[in-house]
Amino acid sequence: MRRILIVGGGYAGFYAAWKLEKKLHKHEAEVTLVDPRPYLTYQPFLPEVVAGAVEARHAAVSLRRHLKNTRVVAGTVTAIDHAHRVVTVRPTDGDAFDLGYDLVVVTAGAVTRKLPVPGVAEEAIGLKHVEEAVAIRDRLLTSFDRAAVLPAGPQRRKLLTVTFVGGGFSGVEGFGELLSLATALLKRYPELHRDELRFHLVEASSRILPEVTDRPGRWVVRELERRGARVHLDTLVTSATGGHVTLSTGEEFDSELIVWTAGNGANPVIGKHTDLPVDERGLVVVRPDLRVEGVADAWAAGDDAAVPDLASPVPGARTVPNAQHAYRQGKLLARNIIATLRGRQPKPYVHHSLGAIATLGLGRGIFQYRRLVITGLPAWLMHRGYHVLAVPSWERKVRVLAVWLTAALFGRDILSLASVQHPRDAFVSGGDRPEWTGEEFPAPFKV
Repeated sequence: MRRILIVGGGYAGFYAAWKLEKKLHKHEAEVTLVDPRPYLTYQPFLPEVVAGAVEARHAAVSLRRHLKNTRVVAGTVTAIDHAHRVVTVRPTDGDAFDLGYDLVVVTAGAVTRKLPVPGVAEEAIGLKHVEEAVAIRDRLLTSFDRAAVLPAGPQRRKLLTVTFVGGGFSGVEGFGELLSLATALLKRYPELHRDELRFHLVEASSRILPEVTDRPGRWVVRELERRGARVHLDTLVTSATGGHVTLSTGEEFDSELIVWTAGNGANPVIGKHTDLPVDERGLVVVRPDLRVEGVADAWAAGDDAAVPDLASPVPGARTVPNAQHAYRQGKLLARNIIATLRGRQPKPYVHHSLGAIATLGLGRGIFQYRRLVITGLPAWLMHRGYHVLAVPSWERKVRVLAVWLTAALFGRDILSLASVQHPRDAFVSGGDRPEWTGEEFPAPFKV
């Protein structure tokens, strides 16, 4: 029986394992998936987790619940030695160990790209995982509570200042949803005023949302600025030490919440610790059918694979690293693996884009398909409809719909549970001191 090892449980890895389970004959092959997290993060829902429109657990899909016939190993693959058909796994506890395989599937996923900006590693939060989205939301809610009892001044101004670095889809959607939440919170905090909110979106290039064309991108900037935000284009963050943000334009301000969404980078395990062929960006080089170029029994897909884009008119183009491609590549990868096991030819990956869609906050969105552009409430409804259909499993679809319906009836939940990051404080202190002063953000959420 062939041993199939999947490195990474993101979109491509999860869907590959899910489809293999359904298509493989009994005793045809055994599937093992290695990932440090016990769940798949449905990243398009993270901005709505930030805003409290989706419960955090509903944006995650349990690997063990849905992969019933796959062996799930909790750990991080630190090296891939394909010449000897073995990977090294580092678990959370205990010593590293080796796992052997006959066929490897590399779907480790990208990592947040950090730049050597002073203060970013100490102050910023990413927006790639559920726990980060929860932390961003709780940080804002806690800041409102703290600011409401302070007089006007520098500390209150800092607490009500939010900075997002990076104007791609993740940054713009998270920024728009958090701005929507902050604006809605004001009616619950009569001590605070709309003109005290400071929301900054910093982008190094001359435009945001590179997946849409110039005109819709400019509309998004105008929409955010109309709602009171500041969008800084052609601007870099040069320092964030102590929460004091300095921009390349010379502007400076204090910000209690800094969110870093300045793009993704190749997983260092793939780029540096494997004998598989990689390109100059650290991505695995694959054929159109997702087999690793020039290597037998190795496949790759998703953000860590340089997949030829056969639907693009540009010669040599590669598919962009997004969920739309990763989930489709994962399903095709499973079908192609089964085809080769049964002596058939694998099929090339070809996918014509369905367009780009983004949420900008409650009731606001943008959709573009070629020259067709839809904005406002219709685009927002399209966003919700598409993603509730796309999230894996009917169980998750129903849970998400239930939360949306509840919010429509009663409004969004504005409760912060930041103190859960220090669950023993109340027990240890016995009431002698506050559970969390807010002076330092919980260590587990520091980048």
